[in-house]
Amino acid sequence: MLKFFGGGKPDHPMAAIKEARDILEAVPANDAYKALEELAHWHESVRVAEGFKPEYLAQLVQLIDEAAQSHTRKLAREYLSTRLSKFQEGRIRGTIIDYWKQAVLAFGACLDLYASGAKGADALKQIAPLLAARALRGLASQMKWLYVRYGPLDPALWAQAGKVLLLAEGKKFSRSKVSVYPGSAGESTPEEEFLRAVMLSVSSPDGLLPLEVELAERFIARFSGHFDVAADPRPEAAYWLDLVAGGPPQRLARAPQSSPGLRYVAASRAIQEIEQIIQRVRNANAVPSDLGLGGTFEPDVVLSVLEHLAMYWSPKLPERKATRHKVKSRLAVAHGFDGVLGMLDPSSSLDFEAAATESWIVDNVSTGGFGAVVPEIKGDWLKIGCLLAMQPEGGNNWLIGVIRRFSRESQQQGMVGIQTLAKSAQVIPIRFATVSDTGILLDPLAQSTRSEAHLLLRAGVILEGRNIETQADGRSLLLLPAGLAASGDDYELWRFKQMIRETGE
Repeated sequence: MLKFFGGGKPDHPMAAIKEARDILEAVPANDAYKALEELAHWHESVRVAEGFKPEYLAQLVQLIDEAAQSHTRKLAREYLSTRLSKFQEGRIRGTIIDYWKQAVLAFGACLDLYASGAKGADALKQIAPLLAARALRGLASQMKWLYVRYGPLDPALWAQAGKVLLLAEGKKFSRSKVSVYPGSAGESTPEEEFLRAVMLSVSSPDGLLPLEVELAERFIARFSGHFDVAADPRPEAAYWLDLVAGGPPQRLARAPQSSPGLRYVAASRAIQEIEQIIQRVRNANAVPSDLGLGGTFEPDVVLSVLEHLAMYWSPKLPERKATRHKVKSRLAVAHGFDGVLGMLDPSSSLDFEAAATESWIVDNVSTGGFGAVVPEIKGDWLKIGCLLAMQPEGGNNWLIGVIRRFSRESQQQGMVGIQTLAKSAQVIPIRFATVSDTGILLDPLAQSTRSEAHLLLRAGVILEGRNIETQADGRSLLLLPAGLAASGDDYELWRFKQMIRETGE
């Protein structure tokens, strides 16, 4: 933590509690952006001011932070429940992250005074657990919103979190129960708040959609009392981290080098509860109301997230479906339904921008897909679930795939994990009822010997239960929907039972 304060009489608009409350009451109630910007400013202002007594400074920081909570929740709801432009998404993320940066620094300044034994800092002893819990929640919130945009994550966040927990452990309040915010359900501890950040980090957020990251965070909050951290390794421990050296938690594939800051983390008790909830959701085909998730979520989404968490929290490494092989080669990439159409049949797509290709660098390959480096992130289309057409350097056919993982190495460069859906594809006309459109038949040669076909369609084109008529390789086909296999912003992947119609039928 940094040291900010000296002596002297405070010369500040918030030098008296009445004036401070008046200022906070004047913060715009109906403009969450402006409110958080102003509150972030006040955090910084009181943090760098001179002359505040430690106890009064801590009181101010808490009041400012409490005034911000309704606004952070409002923007978070807007982000997840409304279809926004990329500008709006970026503005929400930036506003929330900027607020938490200043809040954490302000709480950190109070903790620094307490840790250093500054004059008057003994008065902070009773509230130190609360200050630490809020600082750690603020750090976890910054991380969460960086995960939502797939990074990059500032390494300093883990260094800050480690210092707060070390202070809490050293002063014997890491497991002291506090009510983190007025009116919030349940209690927490600095250790539990630290573990919230750890468990979201180890949950492979680079493979989750923003709504799934939010749901994972809510489940982690529910299970926060079911995680264990210890200075000594245990058989059930799956991860470790070093509070002194900083850095994110690491999978315990082998023992780390000895360090006084080592901590080992286990989630075996949480996994047991996850398994029980999974069974309840499956039996009822609904999300039990007593889970207290604070929102409405589809059962399939809840099950997917719970299974994802259980897999990554297990001491046993998730098994790879296929062996990866290191390679270095170029990959031409087009994105989106229209971009794929444009590569397979240039005459079928009029979206010339979508049909433009990028050049990525393949880092590894397996039978299931690719790992690739994106040298320059162009635009905002790159995200999990995006449909791709891919042509390896020297090849003449287009592979079809979907982005399953995405992480930013920097603002302009990223890494993606791509699942291959098909090694070839064919654009075909489709008809049902009075509608005519274009579809993409996956692996058309293989489909000719199978009773089931896989077809990519523009999102919303087909209504479930409607049969499709088409032609492929000179054959007339009747396709009977057998289920939606996957979907994205602009496409749906359907399974069909196929029937070949005789000529003239």
